[in-house]
Amino acid sequence: MKIKQATFITSVASKDKFLKVDKPIIAVAGKSNVGKSSLINMLANQKKLARTSVTPGRTRLINYFDFGDFILADLPGYGFAKVSKEEKKKWGDLLESFLSTQKINLLLSLVDIRHEPTADDKMMINYLYHYAVPFALVATKADKLAKTKIKPRVKEIATSLKVGFADLTATSAENGYGKDDLLHIIEKAITLDQEDLD
Repeated sequence: MKIKQATFITSVASKDKFLKVDKPIIAVAGKSNVGKSSLINMLANQKKLARTSVTPGRTRLINYFDFGDFILADLPGYGFAKVSKEEKKKWGDLLESFLSTQKINLLLSLVDIRHEPTADDKMMINYLYHYAVPFALVATKADKLAKTKIKPRVKEIATSLKVGFADLTATSAENGYGKDDLLHIIEKAITLDQEDLD
């Protein structure tokens, strides 16, 4: 799969504004500062499609992008953002509404390859199982580790999250590591959707 063009569509802050689209939806979720925007930019072959920030909690809305064959929904980052409890609850409610009401073809659940998955990461996986959302795990920032350390680390994270080793893809937005694997996973999820329609 090749992404020829990707464009920003809109940002929404409430469930009544969720987009109704005919295309498959690929969602991206992860804790604040895990590298969601960088991953989206890598997939899009653009540097500034999704705004990156060193400050955690930049994505407070659901941002929609048109990737041609699919719509990508960038979900609010959870976890460490320095915001009020009220604001956190608002994001949590928005996230839960999205997971429970939208037809998501695949959700890319991001974790930082350098760290142990957090309680929030584990809760996210439980959410996905609960709402029967198809998902793939993505370990970001693989360029921060020596190449020989990537596979063992992926195994450790997979064990921690109680998923199969093959269910987790290591990526790096810095050098494109894992990009083709990820595009293949997305293509598979979209193809499944088209076969269901036929």
